[in-house]
Amino acid sequence: MQAANPRRGYILGLSAYIIWGLFPLYFKAIASVPAVEIIIHRVLWSALFGALLLMVWKHPGWWRELRENPRRLAILALSGTLIAANWLTYVWSVNNGRMLEASLGYYINPLVNVLLGMLILGERLRRMQWIAVGLATVGVAQQVWQVGSLPWVSLALALTFGFYGLIRKQAPVKALPGLVVETWMLVPIALAWLLFNPTAHSAQAEFWTTSEAWWLVAAGPVTLVPLVCFNAAARHLPYTTLGFLQYLAPTLVLLQAVLLFGEHLSSSTLVAFMFIWAGLAVYSVDAWISLRRRS
Repeated sequence: MQAANPRRGYILGLSAYIIWGLFPLYFKAIASVPAVEIIIHRVLWSALFGALLLMVWKHPGWWRELRENPRRLAILALSGTLIAANWLTYVWSVNNGRMLEASLGYYINPLVNVLLGMLILGERLRRMQWIAVGLATVGVAQQVWQVGSLPWVSLALALTFGFYGLIRKQAPVKALPGLVVETWMLVPIALAWLLFNPTAHSAQAEFWTTSEAWWLVAAGPVTLVPLVCFNAAARHLPYTTLGFLQYLAPTLVLLQAVLLFGEHLSSSTLVAFMFIWAGLAVYSVDAWISLRRRS
């Protein structure tokens, strides 16, 4: 099917992935706030701004559908927990000098999705997909051999986001209403955390006179704006094209890690990246060939 407006789609898609790729700059601005507390506020402000956005950007019937399908609410509670774990791991990695591992995790993610599709959904992998997954596995194994431990940040990010997407497939709810419900289900936990942590940065009155307070409030729009751009882009571009654009975000994270924040890209890490990149190249060629055949 032809995209309605490819030019608009590319602009929106690039905007979404560039914002996601520049997230480290945002989290570095509030690096003095612990990662857990940042996620608490990301939940609270995303819930608030998401609810306000739903009043403007109508999604008719979404709440009725959820009310009539309680199983979907349970699924969203689980997916919300997974996305919160993903956020926490990402923020912690950025503010603890592990951005290269975070970048590697999001490069691995598409191949994890392919693997989960095979193991859980019973999908059959094509020959080139097997090669792509194999190359990624070699890259991870090389890191284990060289470093002596699993790149747990990379795997945690790839697996939490991979399972998040897999679970959301079981609850066909549009992205914005789904995110709003996910965050609102986490609000009681977030409020309880603030209640039982009276010494937290944001529990102090003087904190709300600092610029960091406004950065925390910005967590809502920062979370929602790229999501809105992504969903608008999905209406104008083939999903495969969006899949290719997704490599922009981890590439920006990688460049910032090395060029801005001085993380050392060792030869062993570079070799691991090269195997992952080779796997992604094979995966992309296979996706392109598959799309051409369907067309």
